[in-house]
Amino acid sequence: MSNQKNYWLKIAQYDLDTAASMLKTRRYLYVGFMCHQSIEKLLKGIYSKKYNSIPPRIHNLARLLKLVDLDKEIPHDLLEFLNELNPLNIVTRYPDEDLNLIKDIDRDYATTLLENCRRLFTWLKSKLI
Repeated sequence: MSNQKNYWLKIAQYDLDTAASMLKTRRYLYVGFMCHQSIEKLLKGIYSKKYNSIPPRIHNLARLLKLVDLDKEIPHDLLEFLNELNPLNIVTRYPDEDLNLIKDIDRDYATTLLENCRRLFTWLKSKLI
């Protein structure tokens, strides 16, 4: 299953790098989406490592965090960010769900999303390695 762990870590890093590219090209909505994707994939990597099996096909970050038993261990500020990040997956795929959120994602907010995602990414990566 170490190949699984490496796969998830590699693709999570790729998505985080893509989020940074989206910020540079002013695709602010996709900064949030790619941040969500990177955290989702890290959580799935942790799941693969912990249970030695393929993770469930879900996208809810809070649910994945609970499945890997990190919901009680995660620092409060990172948990708040994870919960903020969670709906950005849905809004990108189904923009009619909350059009106001799309309007709220400007350069400043996208920059903050990426900074916070990097902090959460680092914390989760330490649980995977």
